[in-house]
Amino acid sequence: MTELLTAAQMRAIEEAAIKSGDVTGLELMECAGQGVVDAVFEEWPELLRTAEQEGSPSHSPEFGGQNDAPLKAVVLCGPGNNGGDGFVVARLLKRCGWEVVLWQLAPLSASAEDALECEKQWIELGGATTEWEQLKELAAPDLVVDAIFGTGLARPVPQTVADIFRRVRDQWQKQALKDGRTCRCVAVDIASGLSSDTGAILLPDIDPKEGLAQEWPGFMDWVFHADLTVTFHNAKLGHFIGSGDGPTGKIVIKRLTGIPPYDSPWGLPVSKAGHVRLLEPKLFGRDRPLVKHVPQLQKLSGHKFDHGHALVLSGPPGQGGAARLAARGALRVGAGLVTVGCPMRAVTEHAIHLNAIMVRGLDGTHGLSELLEDSRINAVCLGPGLGLGPATADLVRNTLSSKRGTVLDADALSRFQRKPEILFESLHDNCVLTPHGGEFARLFPDIADKLEHEPGFSKVEATREAAKRAGCVVLFKGADTVIASSEGYCSVNASYYDQSAPWLATAGAGDVLAGVITGLLARGMNAVEAAQAGAWLHSESARSFGPGLIAEDLPEQLPKVFRSLGL
Repeated sequence: MTELLTAAQMRAIEEAAIKSGDVTGLELMECAGQGVVDAVFEEWPELLRTAEQEGSPSHSPEFGGQNDAPLKAVVLCGPGNNGGDGFVVARLLKRCGWEVVLWQLAPLSASAEDALECEKQWIELGGATTEWEQLKELAAPDLVVDAIFGTGLARPVPQTVADIFRRVRDQWQKQALKDGRTCRCVAVDIASGLSSDTGAILLPDIDPKEGLAQEWPGFMDWVFHADLTVTFHNAKLGHFIGSGDGPTGKIVIKRLTGIPPYDSPWGLPVSKAGHVRLLEPKLFGRDRPLVKHVPQLQKLSGHKFDHGHALVLSGPPGQGGAARLAARGALRVGAGLVTVGCPMRAVTEHAIHLNAIMVRGLDGTHGLSELLEDSRINAVCLGPGLGLGPATADLVRNTLSSKRGTVLDADALSRFQRKPEILFESLHDNCVLTPHGGEFARLFPDIADKLEHEPGFSKVEATREAAKRAGCVVLFKGADTVIASSEGYCSVNASYYDQSAPWLATAGAGDVLAGVITGLLARGMNAVEAAQAGAWLHSESARSFGPGLIAEDLPEQLPKVFRSLGL
């Protein structure tokens, strides 16, 4: 699940495989349908029955025990290839002894030859399609399969489909629960109503007060909510950004026969800038790709100065907590030395709180210039608690002119909101900007506007455009943190599914992240590596601590995370 694909990339992969002659479109469709059925019985083995049934799928889910009533499935099919996958699923379940009801949104298009063949085989097995009115009268089934649209959807689902989604959730699932059963929901490739490229729920632009049906679907009725999503070859971008985790449930990836696994090396060259990597545990730890190429995560030998000296600049008295959090993050991630630079009048405040972290009083850019004469200071963090006064802009420009590794966060970003181009002119490729949504909109208002209003424009594209304009690495924070370089390289750190870290929604968490990235820059990582490793370690620290987390806890979890990685 390392490489995240767009709909266009997945189509290109399938078309290339078919063109090569290694596999036919029909074989891919059969493999996809079989993968869905296999995944269902792997996830819910209680759905297996023991009586012998001829012609069962490869996973042998036979049905029809002597005293067992057949289980019931509803398969929802669309007019394209996703619907073809649904016909395969319906046929395989029916051959296993299930009672299968198949509803079809619209007839298959004439160009969907493979799907038409799968429909033919379904009919030859005695299968039929049911009408919407009949579907409404059905009792709760044991399984609902969404094979309506798949990855190519770029517009809202029809209201009839939204009505079906509501029926599944509000009637069938509740009825099954009342009867002591479970109505399980499975999506084929991606939940219908969810954009596979942006993770957005595709909502209609209609005023519900103007002549629509009395029962107007609500926001969440426009997308199918799956307990399990079975996707093929690789996960899709929309599974891990936007609202993707809500409707998706658990993700299972099934390989398609005839398409080789896509396992590219960690360091994607610029020529593959269109690809997006998912940051995940298998990339971190001893002898794993990121650490193997970036040994700075380990301390095997050396003097403290061999591991870098990070400088965190702080604002006036009473606003130093954020800088101290950042400094603690830099120290815990392994920077050899960390100094908080602050106005002279704030030295006492910091000295009371800090021990292993040094404090240096300085006033204005002149004091900073003197401090930066020490070439051993090789990474600087500006922004947390720095303030929005004119001095902040001067400190930022002074630091950037030194060409050191630099992290700009919070106030160091917002200070340039009126004329962000002044900031962009000074940035270099060893800088990392770490905006949250509001800060991003202040620095890149036109890109933020596109992200909010243009269908099909994703957070990945927004971050790439921002990084190209800024000329440095941009880390766009959120549960779906996106990291992009000015060359177009992109990765996603998604706190979704079993990697969820909701406790990061706490004051000061972003300050710690800025400090962790600064510490990694000090240790010798380049800007992309530091941003990626910092984002992952930050969210992993939150998961390590769990509920009740406050920002002060994050740095203290890093040693535990490192030990779990074998470092």
